[in-house]
Amino acid sequence: MSSQAGVIVAMDWGGSWARTSVVNHAGELMWTTRVPTPQGTGSENMLRVGEEALLEAISWCQSTPILGIGIAVAGPIDVESGIFYTPPNLLELNGISLIEAWQDRLIYPIHIGNDATLAALAEYHLGAGLCQRKVGRDVKTLLYLTISTGVGGGVIDRGNILLGAHGMAAEIGHIKIDTSSSADLCNCGGRGCLEALVSGTAIARKTVNALSNRSETTILNNIDITRLSSQDVFTAYSAGDSLSERIINEVISDLARGISDLIHSFNPDLVVLGGGVTVGLSTTNLLGNLKSQISDSLMSERHKDFEIMYAQLGDSSGMIGASLMVQSYLQDM
Repeated sequence: MSSQAGVIVAMDWGGSWARTSVVNHAGELMWTTRVPTPQGTGSENMLRVGEEALLEAISWCQSTPILGIGIAVAGPIDVESGIFYTPPNLLELNGISLIEAWQDRLIYPIHIGNDATLAALAEYHLGAGLCQRKVGRDVKTLLYLTISTGVGGGVIDRGNILLGAHGMAAEIGHIKIDTSSSADLCNCGGRGCLEALVSGTAIARKTVNALSNRSETTILNNIDITRLSSQDVFTAYSAGDSLSERIINEVISDLARGISDLIHSFNPDLVVLGGGVTVGLSTTNLLGNLKSQISDSLMSERHKDFEIMYAQLGDSSGMIGASLMVQSYLQDM
């Protein structure tokens, strides 16, 4: 990381929240806030809310030098132009460049990246990857999956982000798991995507559909289905509920299939899982089951030489990754 004195203003902007922080050179959050992402109010209002959050962070810094602004966003987004391309969770910003919208008013250099990719960068350097290095295990390639409302990810190889031609690599939530014509519809418009099968939204939808179509006894019948969440399903799973067990076992199978495909593609030695759904995986102790199913479908013993663990940086990973991205640009100057 850069040794330059100063701080970085970082934002992690997703479909539900815009989190903004001031981050120091060590990746520590010195100040942070969050505001809801406005939905259905038009692009101008969304941009205004985001800009005001960044200006609040800039104001907090007072006389402390600001080295740049790093923004992690739910893509797809072109990292060079800052233009959104049909982002499922920020659809009103389709075709808009955040750099063009904000650069003149915010003054400081703006750098943009995919939120899951930047979370992967943070986990490699300061999260799960650091944990592995502390116990003497060198991590060469990290595969990160965030499983929450949607599914995103990133790949870090030898400390560097795998970007792709336009900065849109590793949209792993949209690899195809189910190719049947009846496969679940995804927010991207396709069917059978990993996101449509294992996200928190997908788990809740599967459960509501099952409750509507079955007459069997389940403790989930006592829950208002309009408010049912994936965590409710994991809780019922832990209580031995048969309906929840079927749904979660199916999710684990689909997730294992998706991660196996990704391991064959990227050959990581560390797989890191983040996002709200992983809280359910943790409380139900399903990580070992997941790894076993992944390993059973890998083609060689060498591919099976990987560790899998939960993310270590929580909701801060996107902002920390955004600050690391700015640091890398400063080092290249």
